[in-house]
Amino acid sequence: MSYLISLFEQHSYLILFLGIFLELMAFPISGELLMSYAGYFVYQGKMNYILALLTVFVSGGAGITITYWIGKAGGYKLIEKYGKYIHLGPERYKKVSAWFERSGSKLLIFAYFIPGVRHFTGYISGISRIPFRKFIFPAYTGAFLWGICFITLGKVLGPQWKVFHEAASKYFVLFIIVIAVLLAGFFAYRFYKIQIKNFFIHLLKWMTGRLKTIRATEIFLISLTVVLIGMVSLMIGLAQDYLYDEFRQFNDITEYMVDSIVYTNWMNAFVVFQSIISLGSIIAITIIRIWGKGRNRILEFLLLGVSIAGAKPFHDLISKTFSTLQSIGFFGKFHSANFPDRNAFVMFIIYGTCLFLLVRHSKKSYTPIYTSLLVLFILAGIAIVNIAQTNTLPSDIVGGYVYGGVWIFFNFLLFEMLRLVLDKYKAGIE
Repeated sequence: MSYLISLFEQHSYLILFLGIFLELMAFPISGELLMSYAGYFVYQGKMNYILALLTVFVSGGAGITITYWIGKAGGYKLIEKYGKYIHLGPERYKKVSAWFERSGSKLLIFAYFIPGVRHFTGYISGISRIPFRKFIFPAYTGAFLWGICFITLGKVLGPQWKVFHEAASKYFVLFIIVIAVLLAGFFAYRFYKIQIKNFFIHLLKWMTGRLKTIRATEIFLISLTVVLIGMVSLMIGLAQDYLYDEFRQFNDITEYMVDSIVYTNWMNAFVVFQSIISLGSIIAITIIRIWGKGRNRILEFLLLGVSIAGAKPFHDLISKTFSTLQSIGFFGKFHSANFPDRNAFVMFIIYGTCLFLLVRHSKKSYTPIYTSLLVLFILAGIAIVNIAQTNTLPSDIVGGYVYGGVWIFFNFLLFEMLRLVLDKYKAGIE
């Protein structure tokens, strides 16, 4: 592979064509690496974007068409005689063929993105006697989409292409595990669909019967506890990455992606959501809403006040902890003195707390979902604008949101427990 890449400087289109063609003939070549590298060359001006896409389309189409006719002419005897040379023995053929029979020709569109499957799709399609008219459209469409994805990725990443691949290799094992789990779940569902459905039906009936004995308040407390545990785990993970200065690749790639394809001028409108007027307005609306509901007013006013007023002391405590660790030489120089970002920290606390109090007693089940998505959209927009317009690091903003989430969910759980105690106390008096 390194030899093929070294030839790109002089024979870019030819090497790209041969690499894609040979991979689809079942040779051990990484088409994704070649295409993303071609995209990097497009960024450098050494290759033309349209010509690179056409090269992949033609070579991919030619490769899968030839393998289709080879498979159709040779039939199953081809697998028995030569399958072992391309790692396609009878057993593997039967498994992939069964997958094709269940999924139809539509699988051809996505097969290019599945390593270990795209190499054999042409052969298996031909051996399975899929009509060529049903084969050609999805096969060529898949080749075109495959090329667009990876060449565009290399073009967009540009000078960060090497950094991206270094980061990708770092998390390659985790990526493989996730993909393996997803594929295992997919195949399990395909082969044991009825058994899985029956299992979940029985599980749902058991949970329904069990939940009838648990009050809604207790379920809510359990949910808050689970979320808080998740946020704390994420906070600890971010702290470790910060202390060991492992945010550099994340920051480089995120900043480049924001500057290249995400941030646009219309997004400047998100700045208004972090203004004093906007924050004051959402707090005022929340206060009016609490007063209008007339339920646990004092408790909910306290939750609002403690969450917002305690934000600065909690942030100062975090910053002081990191500074102390650095001053005693426990760790070296940190990548940023602004972790977690104070602005992101405050934004998340104000919007998160107000959202919780506004929808806490909503009778419509979809209202919390839609409002939560809206707030997340606003926070994401604020983060993108701050990354694009200021020197704030993406990792600092993520840290601000996560640490802010830990603070507010701690308060949510604390005050909900206090609410439960007060309700029991009132019930005992009555």
